[in-house]
Amino acid sequence: MTENPPLRSFLEIPYDELEERNLALKSQRLRRTPISKLREERMEELRKEKRIKAVTVCFTDLEGRFHMLDYDKKFLLSNDENLTFDGSSVRGFSEQEESDLRLGIDWSAFYYLPADVFGPGKVLVFGEVLDRSGAPYPSDIRGKLKAYVEELYQKERIVCNVGHEIEGFLFKGRNAEKRYHETGAFEFISTGGYYHSLPGDVLRLFIDRAAECQRAMGFENEKDHPEVAPSQFEMNFRFAEAVIAADQVQLYKLIARQIASQLEMTASFLPKPVAGVNGNGMHTNLSLSKDGVNIFYDPNGKDGLSKLAWDFIQRILASAQEICLVLNSSVNAYRRLDPRFEAPNQIKVSPIDRGSMIRIPLANERSARIEVRSIAPDANPYLSIYTLLKTGFDGPKEVEDESKKARTRFLPDNIQDAIRLFKASNWMKECLGEAVHSKFAELKTASADRCPKALGSRVKVPEIQFHHEVTNQYLWSLF
Repeated sequence: MTENPPLRSFLEIPYDELEERNLALKSQRLRRTPISKLREERMEELRKEKRIKAVTVCFTDLEGRFHMLDYDKKFLLSNDENLTFDGSSVRGFSEQEESDLRLGIDWSAFYYLPADVFGPGKVLVFGEVLDRSGAPYPSDIRGKLKAYVEELYQKERIVCNVGHEIEGFLFKGRNAEKRYHETGAFEFISTGGYYHSLPGDVLRLFIDRAAECQRAMGFENEKDHPEVAPSQFEMNFRFAEAVIAADQVQLYKLIARQIASQLEMTASFLPKPVAGVNGNGMHTNLSLSKDGVNIFYDPNGKDGLSKLAWDFIQRILASAQEICLVLNSSVNAYRRLDPRFEAPNQIKVSPIDRGSMIRIPLANERSARIEVRSIAPDANPYLSIYTLLKTGFDGPKEVEDESKKARTRFLPDNIQDAIRLFKASNWMKECLGEAVHSKFAELKTASADRCPKALGSRVKVPEIQFHHEVTNQYLWSLF
């Protein structure tokens, strides 16, 4: 008796082949292959590969939430330049009376996906949010970052390199954040601590599976390990050009959340979900290169950095309080800026002091960089990178004041002060544009108004319930 053939035959690619394909796509992106050529190639691949059923087009809103729309492959092939969506359904985008927005496709940011994580027969591509006329939409910060770094490259041949170190927690049970208003607590799955866990430990299993998925998607992983706090993890991958690096932050968190869910767990990127233990950071390493040479490096400069690098640092420090809301954009983020837990809340730079906002890692000609440590993992990565680059190049320089040198300045320790400093900042209005500046402040104020002003020593339900990365739209509407 013969078996019936399977009814479905969707694309499933082994991990080693996935890695080869995605690294080849990444290489095209780094070589700046013309977008018209990439579109032609990707469209031809989609036509030929009968086992692909859908294309996931994704974008990021102003606060940093990741949105995904699945388009039927045949529909997308004939409508890729006429995709629309309802922008009024996305907090921080258009108003109801002007809701329709367009969705362009960035064919350079194309990924083949692991079928066991994303489902068989799907590929993913990043989208570009456009207004009704087809012009870049101001609140699409990915588009703003992409345009800015391309302008730097075309004018001065400068390439902006970014490497992230993203920490997260793994908690027992699915949807632990969404259910926090019911439970009032998170449950650790491991209490081993820094670097400790047995090969078969659930935390280790999660890290291994997530890292395998990242490698398959071309992240070029370097090291993966448990972190200092219980149930905390970090997976490090190779630096990349700015937009690629920010895209990978969004994919990193998506992969972690999906694999955790498959294991009946929750991967959380709340900055400080549990009081009394270390929080989560997103240390952001920045360097600039020109014609393949690291222009942040100078063997004769202080701490091995060039004058350009030091000017870059001083501009960021000068605007540190004003840009703090961008780098720490949630109520919960200000729990992390606590000096008792290696908090990077001091507005200074140091090669050794990890309490400094900016650290200068030990490095050589190839790896010389600055590490901005005061960024929370729930920050919009496009917005944080754009703000740091724009500030480092064009921000105001601090006026020399001997009295300031004698005392240490600190970042705001609560979101209300951060909002006030952000709103009053002429530099942030210039950096983001007045409309986006106002809209971002309004969104952050809405979250702050729903939470107790004094953080105290206990994590409050509202700071989780109304956190922008927690998928609880229904609960928001009940407030």
